[in-house]
Amino acid sequence: MINSQVVIYHNPRCSKSRATLKILQDHGIQPKIVEYLKTPLNGEEINELLVMLNISPRNLLRKGEDVYKLLNLKNKNISDTNIVSAMVENPILIERPIVVIDGKAKIGRPPEQVLDLF
Repeated sequence: MINSQVVIYHNPRCSKSRATLKILQDHGIQPKIVEYLKTPLNGEEINELLVMLNISPRNLLRKGEDVYKLLNLKNKNISDTNIVSAMVENPILIERPIVVIDGKAKIGRPPEQVLDLF
């Protein structure tokens, strides 16, 4: 059993997010569930996740979302700051699920990838 608090940034409508949550639960982990579409993250929280994931804001974007196309986020001239702002304003743009423990994070794509945290 894990003693540290495990957090999953979760969208219950997403099959990968549901599968990741089930993997955690099957391993005896009851994470704190943050439904980030209902409780949006602020810029500071997104930036903290980016540091833990060791990726750029562009790599956290869901490129298949309509709002991605609407905001023309594929444009390479858009700054990281503006990408984070777009994610704050449109949390559907944030790739999911993200699992965090002890200052480390993984995106659950594929869901089993989060087991690398333990």
